[in-house]
Amino acid sequence: MKLLKKLLAFMILLFLLACGYLGYKGYQEYETALSAMSMEEMEQKIQSIGNYTKLEDLPETYVKAVLAVEDKRFYRHFGIDLIATCRALVNDIKAMAPVEGGSTITQQLAKNQYFSQEKKVTRKIAELFMAFKMEQSFTKDQILEMYVNSIFFGNNYYCVGDASIGYFGKLPAQMNDDECTMLAGIPNAPSVYNPVVNPELARQRQQQVIRKMERCGDVFQGRR
Repeated sequence: MKLLKKLLAFMILLFLLACGYLGYKGYQEYETALSAMSMEEMEQKIQSIGNYTKLEDLPETYVKAVLAVEDKRFYRHFGIDLIATCRALVNDIKAMAPVEGGSTITQQLAKNQYFSQEKKVTRKIAELFMAFKMEQSFTKDQILEMYVNSIFFGNNYYCVGDASIGYFGKLPAQMNDDECTMLAGIPNAPSVYNPVVNPELARQRQQQVIRKMERCGDVFQGRR
C-alpha cells in the first residue's frame, strides 16, 4: 500500500513537472511571437488592408450570426470559454480524436496573426497567453472587428469586405439577412462552403447558422 502511494505521488509529481515545462515553453513561444510583432503593429497591419470594414458598418444580422456560430459567449468570457473548452475536450476523448474545437474568437485571432496551424501543446499554450494579452489590450468590439477583417472566406477573400463584394457584389453594410447568414457560415470550412463552388453545401451551412442564431437569442448580452 505504501509503495502504491509513493508510485501515485511520483506520477503526480511527473505530471506537474510536465505541465510546468510545457507552460514555460508555451510562454517562451508567446514572448517570441509578441516581440516579433506588438499588439499595436498587429492592429495596424489588419487595418491597412483594402476594404477594411468598421464594426458599426456591419449589419446587425451578420454580427449576430458570427457570434452565434463562432463564439456565443464572446462578450462574457476573458479570452477563453471554459465551457466550450471542456465540452470539446469531452467530445474529443469520446471520439479518441480531435473532432471539436473550443477556441474563442480571441484565440482564433491570436492563432491566425501570430502562430502556425500546427497542432502542438506548446503552440496552444502560447495562443492562450496571446489571447489574454489581446483581451487586456483591446475592447471586445475591437477584437471582433479585427477578426472579421482577417479571416479567410475562400476565393482568395481574406476579410469580410472582400468576401461581401466578391460573392454578392455589394459592400458589407448593404448585405441583406440571407447574405449575412450565408457569409457567416463560410469561414468554418471555406473550400467546402464556398457558395460559388458548392451552393447546396453553402445553403446547408446557412441553415445551421440560422438554427444556432435561434438558440442564441441573448448572444448580445454584455455587449458594450
